[in-house]
Amino acid sequence: MKKIQIFTDGSSLGNPGAGGWCAILRYNEHEKIIKGGKEETTNNEMEITAVLEALRLLKEPCEIDLYSDSEYVVKAMKEWIHNWVKNDWKTSKKKKVAHKELWQEIYKLMQIHRINPIWVKAHAGHEENEICDRIAKKEAEKFRREKH
Repeated sequence: MKKIQIFTDGSSLGNPGAGGWCAILRYNEHEKIIKGGKEETTNNEMEITAVLEALRLLKEPCEIDLYSDSEYVVKAMKEWIHNWVKNDWKTSKKKKVAHKELWQEIYKLMQIHRINPIWVKAHAGHEENEICDRIAKKEAEKFRREKH
């Protein structure tokens, strides 16, 4: 099983507002940066989208160290998602899970890959996180500019 690293970040200018996301996928010396955005979104949606878009690119089952500065994403993948599935995509408070469709797709991909979600502190000098943060913000800016 290939061992890869994925670094992700999402950004929104206003919450909701224009948003962007970025992911860096690394396998040995190979590296790929992917990015995108949306005109009207939230920070959490962009964080989740970065993870999902990175996982969608994988062509075979992989062992993944997934780095995110979103505690929401890391906790959801490590703990909450299993209960959401058991509870028909409802939270512990019986509310519908936000961004359910994105999470459902991530859950399917979690059955294929061995994913180790790792939280990293934002704006703390973590090189790949800083790169993703800058690119995600640039993507969000593009969508804000296109709107006006």
